[in-house]
Amino acid sequence: MASGKPVVILGVFVADTAYRAQRQPRMGETILGNSFKLGPGGKGSNQAVAAGKLGADVAFLTRLGVDAFADMAKRTWKDAGVKSAAIDTPDSYTGAAYIFVEEGSGNNAIIVSPGAAMLITPEDIEANADLIRGAGVFVTQLEQPIDAALRALEIARGAGVTTILNPAPAAKLPDRIYALCDYLTPNETETEELTGLKVSSVEEARAAAGKLLEKGVGTVIVTLGEKGALLHTKDRSEHVSAISAGPVVETTGAGDAFNGGLAAALSRGVEPLEAVRFACAVAGISVTRPGTAPSMPTSQEVEALLAKR
Repeated sequence: MASGKPVVILGVFVADTAYRAQRQPRMGETILGNSFKLGPGGKGSNQAVAAGKLGADVAFLTRLGVDAFADMAKRTWKDAGVKSAAIDTPDSYTGAAYIFVEEGSGNNAIIVSPGAAMLITPEDIEANADLIRGAGVFVTQLEQPIDAALRALEIARGAGVTTILNPAPAAKLPDRIYALCDYLTPNETETEELTGLKVSSVEEARAAAGKLLEKGVGTVIVTLGEKGALLHTKDRSEHVSAISAGPVVETTGAGDAFNGGLAAALSRGVEPLEAVRFACAVAGISVTRPGTAPSMPTSQEVEALLAKR
C-alpha cells in the first residue's frame, strides 16, 4: 500500500500493566495474582501504531519521561515504522496504567497516570507547528490536555490539513473545537456525552450525528461496535456493517484500530465511505487478537479481508 501524505498524531503513550486475580485486594491486604502482562498502550500511541503498520508515513507527537517505559514506547514505534516526535521530560515519568482483571468475569478496573503526557502545552504544539502543517491528515484525542489538542487542530486547519478528532475518553468539549474537525469519530457513549441523546441503534446514531453537524463538524463517524459505523454528512448518511475476521478475542483497542485505519486510508486519498469500510476491516482484525498495539494488522491482511467480501 502506498504511504500517501504524512499522518501526524498527537496523543499519549502509557505502559499497560495488567494483573489478573480472583478479586481485588482489600485495603491493607496482599493477595496472589494469576498472571501479569506489560505492554504498550495509550490511545494516540495505539492509533499511530495502527497507521504505521498499515504503511502510512506517520509521526507521533507526545511527551515521555526518561525511563524504561519511554524506551518501550520508542521500540514499539520503531517496530511499527512510526517516527517519534516525543519530547523528553526528565522531571516527570512516562505514563502508566494499572489494569486489574477479575478472573471469573473478565471485568476490569483501571487507574491511568498519564505522567509527562499531561504536561503537553500549546507551546509544545507551536514548537512542532511545521510538522503539523506538513501533514495530509492530523489526528488527536482527549487524553492529553484539551488546550494542546485545540491549538494543534487550529494549526492543522489553518494549513488545509484534514483533521480528525477522536473525542475519547468522553468529555465536555469547548464549542469552538467542533468547527475545526473535518471528522469527529465518537463511539456510542461519547456521542451520548456530546449530544445528550441516547444512542443504541443506527437511527438514534443518525439523529445524534445530525446534532453534531449543527455544531460545525464536517463529517461525523459514529463507531457502533459490532454494528459497524455510521458515516454522516449534510449530504449523505451511510451505515457500514462491521467486518468480521473471526472469533472476537479482545475488543480493547478496536476504536484505536479504527481511527488509525481511517487516517491511513484518508492520507492516501481514499473516498470517505471506502475509508470507513477499510477502518472497519482494520478494527475487525484487531479484535481477533489479544492486546492493543500488538493486535494491529498490516495493509496486506486488511486488503485480503476486504477482497473476500
